[in-house]
Amino acid sequence: MPAPEPRPAATLILLRHGAGHSDRGLETLMVQRNPGARFMPGVWVFPGGAVDDADRGAGDDEAAHRLCARRELGEEAAVELGDDAELIAWSRWITPEAVPVRFDTRFYLALAPPHARPEADGEEVVDAVWINPGDALDRHGAGGFELAFPTITHLKGLRDFTNADDAVAAARARVVEPILPRVVGTRDDFRVVLPGDPEY
Repeated sequence: MPAPEPRPAATLILLRHGAGHSDRGLETLMVQRNPGARFMPGVWVFPGGAVDDADRGAGDDEAAHRLCARRELGEEAAVELGDDAELIAWSRWITPEAVPVRFDTRFYLALAPPHARPEADGEEVVDAVWINPGDALDRHGAGGFELAFPTITHLKGLRDFTNADDAVAAARARVVEPILPRVVGTRDDFRVVLPGDPEY
């Protein structure tokens, strides 16, 4: 049986300068998916979702993804980005072929508008927090802050930046290539591997 085609999607990694922590110079907005959702219930993610027909009316494929990222940020977390806000391509992840629900997701980086106060919509997501990437990973390791594999990988990539400006500068210099992880092992004992891993 052929693998299902991945749906186009967009995710926005919104950054701000860390508040009051000299050693925590960068924070990112994360939202918790509704525990009653069919897809990834209760998991903490960056705001995002599938590209819809209204997004496609924005122009070309890239414009549709960028509009989707902005729209999802507003719908899920009540943060509106101005027309002058820069969205910078950060990565592109395609769900492994073994997974029944698949997405081809473009991740963008953006700086939050001043004094942005995210609020969860109470439907798709039930909580919204600013958090340092390292703190998010620590909370995940301690339990009670569930993260998906792509989110963990993105947080690991962000935690070493001294501040949000450095992350944005790095994003501008990145060459984005699609990443298609693979699932190896058995149903009861499996792991996700990335291109370049020996098991890939």
